[in-house]
Amino acid sequence: MRLNSTPKQDGFYMPSELAPHKCTYLLWPERPDNWRDGAKPAQRAFRQVVETIAKYEPVVLGVNQSQYLHVLGMNMKNVSVVEISNNDSWIRDTGATMVVNGQGEMRAVDWEFNGYGGLYNGIYFPWDLDDAIAAKMAAIEKVDRYRAEGFVLEGGSVHSDGEGTLLVTEETCLDQGRNPDLKKEEIEKFLLDYCGAEKVLWIPYGVYKDEDTNGHVDNICQFVAPGKVVLAWEDNPDDPQHERSVADLEYLESVTDAKGRKLEVHKMHVPNPITITKEEAEGVDSVEGTFPRREGDRLPASYVNYYNCNGAIILPVFNDPHDADAIAVLQGLFPDRKIEPIYAREILLGGGNIHCITQQVPRV
Repeated sequence: MRLNSTPKQDGFYMPSELAPHKCTYLLWPERPDNWRDGAKPAQRAFRQVVETIAKYEPVVLGVNQSQYLHVLGMNMKNVSVVEISNNDSWIRDTGATMVVNGQGEMRAVDWEFNGYGGLYNGIYFPWDLDDAIAAKMAAIEKVDRYRAEGFVLEGGSVHSDGEGTLLVTEETCLDQGRNPDLKKEEIEKFLLDYCGAEKVLWIPYGVYKDEDTNGHVDNICQFVAPGKVVLAWEDNPDDPQHERSVADLEYLESVTDAKGRKLEVHKMHVPNPITITKEEAEGVDSVEGTFPRREGDRLPASYVNYYNCNGAIILPVFNDPHDADAIAVLQGLFPDRKIEPIYAREILLGGGNIHCITQQVPRV
């Protein structure tokens, strides 16, 4: 059922991703104007992510009708294959953001989705199938749904500590392609009302060259616990990411969360610059209105785009010298979780990474 109130009015809030999950949703990649070589390399990477998460919790894998029998035939353990029509596979951004209350109930938030900026600066058209995914998730999970009418947001652009504090980037949430008629204060009210939160922390920047999403927060900063975050970092002052990371660090060290705590910030160095090869660029179909993949373009690679599942951290790695450091940082922050590194270049080539292709359903 679609509700006309807001989660905050009804006592619901967005829990931390670190809270126990019922399951994880993903969508199967296939569009040839985003994924190279008919999406086959990306599908192999997605399957590895799916099967790794499925070792720790159930996975619901949504597929278009054209791929349904193919994916069903993979016979993956602990994975339910369901038909969910979609324009592309970024369910973190298009799927429902689940909210809970203290009485063991769960509901879904259905944000408006417009392809990361609509006709102003969006990265693909149409996006009508993607805008219906959250409602389908709510139906599958048999929960009531809040539709955030008149407010465009992708799920990857907001992160919650589960105790009243939200992380967003100004770069995304104030982008003119989303809610051009809303002031910052009005956007903040939507965020607080629909995430059931008390305070929004406005980080200035996302990762350099994260042009698909205009700098989503889940690629630059995540909560690792209430009052504690991990931040994508670059030491080299000649790299454009350095200035962004410094500005974000200065902001994070200057604010307090909803409980009045100063934030403890842990740096996680980004990989060395990763650029698209000639072969990779030529493998993507060129379609007018779709974000181009050009030889030599720098990709927004970050280890912060990891996913927390029950008992494990699913971490993108890149065969880079900084891979080992990222694993060590996260293992130190999560001593009770297994770090599961997955070579994720093929996912990165599509414009995001492991966190972007997953969406958790909390256990209530």
